[in-house]
Amino acid sequence: MVRRNDERRAALVDAAIEVLAKEGARGLTFRAVDAEAAVPVGTASNYFANRDDLLTQAGARVYERLQPDEATIERQRASAPGRETYTMLMHELVGRISAFRTGYLALLELRLEATRRPELRAVLTERVRADVDANVAYHEQSGLPGDATAVRLLYLAFNWLIVEQLTLPGVFSEAEREQLVEAAVERIVTS
Repeated sequence: MVRRNDERRAALVDAAIEVLAKEGARGLTFRAVDAEAAVPVGTASNYFANRDDLLTQAGARVYERLQPDEATIERQRASAPGRETYTMLMHELVGRISAFRTGYLALLELRLEATRRPELRAVLTERVRADVDANVAYHEQSGLPGDATAVRLLYLAFNWLIVEQLTLPGVFSEAEREQLVEAAVERIVTS
């Protein structure tokens, strides 16, 4: 039996994310993942039961890599719970997600693929719902202004802002994106 190690599995899933971002879901094959990971042909097929398994694990890995690090979380917790802090958090969020361009593009590909694959749709729905719920819970515990609806509205607004930034970066300048983040917080987050 082939010895499977977690480090190699993570490298293969990261390679799958890169393939998804470059080639789309249709280009995601075991051979393409092997080539991206620079491993012998057939390696990915030893780690994943099938393509659906690879797609699902790629989706989970994107979310894992998008989580803020401990230093960011501590800085957020140490800040005063006002609108300025909220705006800072949203700038950090947009920046963190935008910095992992291939991950977010892969996630968009996975969402499109989920419209055709019920199992992937179920996994992504569960993961996204858990992410939204975690953001609402964090918000409620933080003492930041606004309510759960504001969190959800900002989630929706910033997701599309990030899509624009990553797919059509010339639509808004960097200064305009910064102003839009500030305006969204100002207009959506009341009290």
